[in-house]
Amino acid sequence: MPADVDALLRGNLLLSALRLPDQALIKPHLELRAYQRGEALFETGEDVSHIAFPLSQCVAALVIGLQDGRAVETAAVGHEGAIGGVVSQGSLPAFSRAVVQISGSVLRIEAAVLQKIKQTSPGLRNLLTRYSDCLLAQVLQSVACNASHTIEARCARWLLGLQDRLGTDVLPITHEVLAELLGVQRSYLSRALRTLQQQGLIQVRRGRIIIMSRPAVEASACECHGAVKRHYEAVLGAVYNASGTLVSLHARTPNDGQVCEAV
Repeated sequence: MPADVDALLRGNLLLSALRLPDQALIKPHLELRAYQRGEALFETGEDVSHIAFPLSQCVAALVIGLQDGRAVETAAVGHEGAIGGVVSQGSLPAFSRAVVQISGSVLRIEAAVLQKIKQTSPGLRNLLTRYSDCLLAQVLQSVACNASHTIEARCARWLLGLQDRLGTDVLPITHEVLAELLGVQRSYLSRALRTLQQQGLIQVRRGRIIIMSRPAVEASACECHGAVKRHYEAVLGAVYNASGTLVSLHARTPNDGQVCEAV
């Protein structure tokens, strides 16, 4: 690991939320890797040998490939979380593909090593279990959203989720990628984005979408973004700043009553 490992840990809210003794257990086993957009962390059916913790503005998506060639997103993971079998007993075949959508770096640890550390650390085990519950909530809410809400509302929800992770109004996402993640044809998405732009909520530029009014986009989105956000707050103690960016996590450990916190 690089000498500035403590600075890297602060780039991921889950790792930052660990108490110092638990960080000391995990730090020697972490590996820094950089990924470009479109690179896979793991493929469907592949044994997930490593757990990845995205840093800073790196964002990955869990996607399901369909027989007609489409690949629909089921969840997004950024600096708030981890990708891989965080609560499993080791390497297991991946049900989905994990692909990087916003380029950046991750800290990786071997799944078998993390499992051994969890056996000695109730705090780490508790935090990762809570996070897994929140990730499952995101997947379940995504299923309900895709079945029930308009493309415009789903698009607004997705843009809010990305802004939560990046902390910027300028979102580096293209029509093609967003249409693929939402599982819709590009022409349908273009109409939805045009509607949102005409309402003054966003501006669409080449290779990026700009949020013009966060409150207005929140009002236009379905209830799904707020439902997942509230679950993160209840289960992981997630804290969001005034602009909506997720800035810290904290979770109570089961044995000592202390709070793990990341700021």
